[in-house]
Amino acid sequence: MQRIKTNEDWGKILKQSKEQPILLLKFSMTCISSISALKEFKALNTDLPKYLVIVQLERDVSNFIENDLGVKHESPQFLILLNEKGIWQATHYKIKRTLLTEAIHTYVK
Repeated sequence: MQRIKTNEDWGKILKQSKEQPILLLKFSMTCISSISALKEFKALNTDLPKYLVIVQLERDVSNFIENDLGVKHESPQFLILLNEKGIWQATHYKIKRTLLTEAIHTYVK
C-alpha cells in the first residue's frame, strides 16, 4: 500500500488506472469507522495496487479526487478506479474484506 501525498502523485495514479484497476482508500485519522476500514483494506488479498489518502494531511488531494471522479467525498471511502473513473465505491462500515473482494471480482475483468 502506498500513500498519495501530492496532487501530482494523484494525477499519475489516475493515469495508471487506464492500464490497470487501482484500489483507493480515503482515511480519517480521527474516525472509528476509518480505523476499521483501514484494517480491512490492509488485509485485502489482491495483486491490484492499493493506495491510501489521509484526508487530514492531504485534504487538497482528497478534493482533487472528488472533482476528478465526480464522486462525493466521504471518509472512510473505498474506490475501485478504472480508465480514470470510479467504477465502484463503499463507505464507512460497508468497507469489509468480503464485500471488497466480491466487488473486485464483479467489476474488475
